[in-house]
Amino acid sequence: MTDAFEIFELGDVALLSGETLRDAKLAYKTYGTLSPARDNVVVLPTFYTGTNTRNEGFFGPGRAIDPARHFIVSPNLFGNGRSSSPSNSAPPQDGPRFPLVQMWDNIAAQHRLIHDHLGIEKIALVAGWSMAGCQSYQWAAQYPDMVQAILPFCASARTSPHNFVFLEGVKAALCADQAWKGGDYDAPPAAGLAAFGRVYAGWAFSQTFYRNGLFRQLGFQTIEDLLQDWERDHVEGWDANNLLAKLATWQAGDISAGPLYNGDFEAALGAIKARAILMPCTQDLYFPPEDNEIEARHMPNAIFRPYDSPWGHCAANPGNDPGFTAQLDANIEELLTE
Repeated sequence: MTDAFEIFELGDVALLSGETLRDAKLAYKTYGTLSPARDNVVVLPTFYTGTNTRNEGFFGPGRAIDPARHFIVSPNLFGNGRSSSPSNSAPPQDGPRFPLVQMWDNIAAQHRLIHDHLGIEKIALVAGWSMAGCQSYQWAAQYPDMVQAILPFCASARTSPHNFVFLEGVKAALCADQAWKGGDYDAPPAAGLAAFGRVYAGWAFSQTFYRNGLFRQLGFQTIEDLLQDWERDHVEGWDANNLLAKLATWQAGDISAGPLYNGDFEAALGAIKARAILMPCTQDLYFPPEDNEIEARHMPNAIFRPYDSPWGHCAANPGNDPGFTAQLDANIEELLTE
């Protein structure tokens, strides 16, 4: 597998905010072959710091999602540097002038790709980690007759107030760098990006993870080693405006936003026809299981199935917690064989 991807040209896209995303582009990659009955489609959106390449850790030969049996479509989130983003958009929507793109807008664009361009009428499963899981809820609420099953893991249908505040913290760390210059930086704001990564590391893993020294299983001798790695990853791997554009999408996350439900969150959950397994990690610090438990009460076909792991939100990162991976595959298999 490679970093290759395709581009679906969307043209000018009217956004939920009332703005227009000009000359919009949706990056995506497909894996496997569409069955003659066109009934083996699995959609894997991307997570916050993810791309379609990173999603390749969630499927493979012999896995519950297998390119030998499934046609996998992995669309990239707006703002991730592959789809339209602050870093690749032309003026006047470059950098900090990139408009707010909400979950609704992302899924509307993905629907155009999958339904209009690829000619697919039914999706067997939409699944994903973190922001990708948030998109699975959005898919099921926005196109309830198209989506047959969803499996959001370490995600939620609406960004909670506490989650919003966590994101304000990492944003503030980035923007405090004098080199930030309101987003019109001459060179990457390295100190701000490093601070962003260092603060984020405190939320990505649980208290138990640090208490029990599980960072050593990742090859780090000390906590400082881990923190410096997270700093390097954000300085070397991410454009600051892209991070903040996706962060704004995350903060605005709410499946009831838009003309279908007009802010009625319970109605949006109740309209989801898809079979669902909601799989939070019990020690996730910003997508706690309580949010999913509440959601499941209002979804007609949802199973609430939390998984306990000291890895916290990063239990879902491929390779971290084999038990989580095994349970994830079992849950996916259950949904795809019903």
